[in-house]
Amino acid sequence: MSGRTERSPGTARRTLVVGSGFVGSEIARRLVAEGHEVTLGSRGRPTVAPEDYGARWQSLDATDARACERAVATVAPRTVVLVHGPSDVTWCEAHPEEATAAHRTATAHFAAVPDLDRIVMISTDNVFDGRCAENVESTPTAPANAYGVAKRAAEEVLLSGAASPATALRVSLVYGHEPAGGGKWLNFFASCAHRLARGEPVEAPTDQWTTPVLVDDVARVVARLLAHEGDLPPVLHLGGPERVSRAAWAREIARALRAPTALVHPVPRAAGRYASRPRNTCLSSTLLPTVPGMDTVPLQGVAAAAEALASRFLRSGSTASAALTRTAVPSPVSREGAPASHETERLCRLQGGQNA
Repeated sequence: MSGRTERSPGTARRTLVVGSGFVGSEIARRLVAEGHEVTLGSRGRPTVAPEDYGARWQSLDATDARACERAVATVAPRTVVLVHGPSDVTWCEAHPEEATAAHRTATAHFAAVPDLDRIVMISTDNVFDGRCAENVESTPTAPANAYGVAKRAAEEVLLSGAASPATALRVSLVYGHEPAGGGKWLNFFASCAHRLARGEPVEAPTDQWTTPVLVDDVARVVARLLAHEGDLPPVLHLGGPERVSRAAWAREIARALRAPTALVHPVPRAAGRYASRPRNTCLSSTLLPTVPGMDTVPLQGVAAAAEALASRFLRSGSTASAALTRTAVPSPVSREGAPASHETERLCRLQGGQNA
């Protein structure tokens, strides 16, 4: 695929975001706010029109080489952010070959573009098998499911032959506000919050752990990476500041909504759609803090973020039950994901060592 070999005046901050879902759209919003000229490319139009916040949208099938060439020629980007799908872990498990082909092919098309300032691909914690309570960049990969296999294949394509500087940013489970009734599976936080705000019960695994990261923080980190003018490590990790089980996290969401925590029903992950998730989808980073400017992105913890997001769910059309009027006092969440006396797990030693 042909690329641009010279910068033209005013083009240095042109960005093409491939994928316009929950994460891609928030990244686009952040980049627009920081002065980028942003185009989102995806098969279908985003739920929220990019024009509403100053971006553009272009129809794009990222598995079609010629369509990708046309997008690069039309947008003339200096940076590219790959947030393409499929990303539903359950769907990928049912369609493993199709998932891997889609991720590999789309990544290869943009990895071939020369003379870009930077490519950032959003990857996943599912490239690890879940045996370790935390994973750093040097931890050997061992994908736990078909989604992890697909993303690891895409990483290999990007990092083995990118024609421009490229980084794979692995992120933990991303969460934030999403409206109900959008015809899609919501992120875990939004799914729980909408149900709890209506006084409905929520089932959440006690044996599936993550380091949740707010979508706003993901967008800010990506913006900082694109703004960096020097070299970056080929792989970076972005996890939230706390390690928490989904059940403990759901209880924090209930507290923020002033809903009874008894509405959260703890279950084993094998009982539902989380069966294919590894026990631990937790990320820590030894490298991201060394990137200049990253100290300006303080990552939000689950309790504080739940309190900040709660009002959006209570005013978004959910019908709250009378039980929601009671006062709840949030409890501190430890790095192990619950009050420090519960749900702890010894961290395993990671191959490759950890830097101080």
